[in-house]
Amino acid sequence: MSDPQQPKKRRFDKDISKFDAAARGVAETPFGIANWMYGLLFLVLVLFFATFQAGDGEGRIFIIIAGVIGGYMALNIGANDVANNVGPAVGSRALTMFGALIIAAVFETAGAILAGGDVVSTISKGIIDPALIDDSRTFILAMMAALLAAAIWINLATKIGAPVSTTHSIVGGVLGGGIAAVGFEAVNWPVMGKIAASWVISPVLGGLIGAIFLAFIKSTIIYREDKIEAAKRWLPVLVAIMAAAFSAYLSVKGLKRIWRPDASTVAFVSCSAFALGYFLVKPAIARQAIGLENRNKEVAKLFVIPLICAAALLSFAHGANDVANAVGPLAAIVSATSTGDIGGKVEIPFWVMLVGALGISAGLALFGPKLIRTVGEQITKLNPMRAYCVALSAAITVIIASGLGLPVSSTHIAVGAIFGVGFFREFDSARRRKKRRIAGFEAENKANGKPPPTATEAQLKVAKIQHRRLVRRRHAMTIAAAWLITVPLAALLSALMYFVLKLTIG
Repeated sequence: MSDPQQPKKRRFDKDISKFDAAARGVAETPFGIANWMYGLLFLVLVLFFATFQAGDGEGRIFIIIAGVIGGYMALNIGANDVANNVGPAVGSRALTMFGALIIAAVFETAGAILAGGDVVSTISKGIIDPALIDDSRTFILAMMAALLAAAIWINLATKIGAPVSTTHSIVGGVLGGGIAAVGFEAVNWPVMGKIAASWVISPVLGGLIGAIFLAFIKSTIIYREDKIEAAKRWLPVLVAIMAAAFSAYLSVKGLKRIWRPDASTVAFVSCSAFALGYFLVKPAIARQAIGLENRNKEVAKLFVIPLICAAALLSFAHGANDVANAVGPLAAIVSATSTGDIGGKVEIPFWVMLVGALGISAGLALFGPKLIRTVGEQITKLNPMRAYCVALSAAITVIIASGLGLPVSSTHIAVGAIFGVGFFREFDSARRRKKRRIAGFEAENKANGKPPPTATEAQLKVAKIQHRRLVRRRHAMTIAAAWLITVPLAALLSALMYFVLKLTIG
């Protein structure tokens, strides 16, 4: 007998497919209007909103212009940076594009509004010395130039399909604006040295941790005789590690606005999350594994729900932390305009935080699919297990880097983890193929009554095996080049924008 719910389900699936296809068609929205027009509409709304919030002071025009630039920056962060959180889940087919956009938008906004930083350094990351800036007008123009330059560069990077660090973009913007306004003596070069070091530290650390987790999954689950039983034993441990990592991540980074625990409290929370995660997930995994075949594709199904949860948590933490990249300089401009103070720390007004949160969500929905596909599909082939390794690596690497005081980029970590997973697959594939070739050679010698092959003979036998390339080198080179030029190019653009702004509104 036919199920009366089937026609409804088919219609629902068809509707979701339409939405998903629309999300993938970046050039046009379902309503036939170009996405850039929706982005322009958002900036017009920000213009009116900033006009209402600017008050009647002398610096009103600066707040309005900076509000629009901050909205533009938030759009570009949503278009570029958020892809790192949900791209692997989309590439592994754990989430559709439509589902990823919904989850990311909700959790990015929640993270920004509920746990976004309430204070921000007026000079980002201590890059330049505010004491050397003569007046608040010069400071305001430098911050506006930094924000605009960073936004333009991220926009260009999105166009060429390169996921770049928004933090490094704004750092470059502040650097260039500060040099243009004051000179090279204003730059804190030791801080810039640490940031430059993070270009290497972030992707290498992310790639290494991602590869370690993939190696662990392969050795404990994939290469076992009974894969399902192995998954029932070890997947709860991996989920518990995820629970502990995200608890520490949110305690240290994501919830810093509402809670600042000490190290012992963070350790206790993480251990509690590990135990709770393990004992809650273990019976759930056992139930889900009933009836699954002893195949890799069936095992991968067990990773789907943990992966979706990881993508949501990464989005929440990203919204809580990186919204300051969009609105930090804007908040500094509002403070300088209102009080004339350009040193120390300033509070981020709620309306400024709202512009950042809504802008990130709008940028994700309108322009995010391009980078989501790049991150999730075009670097290397991902399945739920590999994507889960990327998510775990992103959380754990940030925690390690925070503990060591290293200025790492979440973008570089996530993309580095994807490369790490891909390159480990290349290494593991070559190793196993060589092992099978040597085993076949030994069996052939034995059947012919010959002695086992020597080490030299074995090496000659496997020397001609073609190395399978499972990572697209073209994308690797494009992304690496974009990372290297982010700070200097943003700095150059910022210096140019500073002089333009000084001539037009200064």
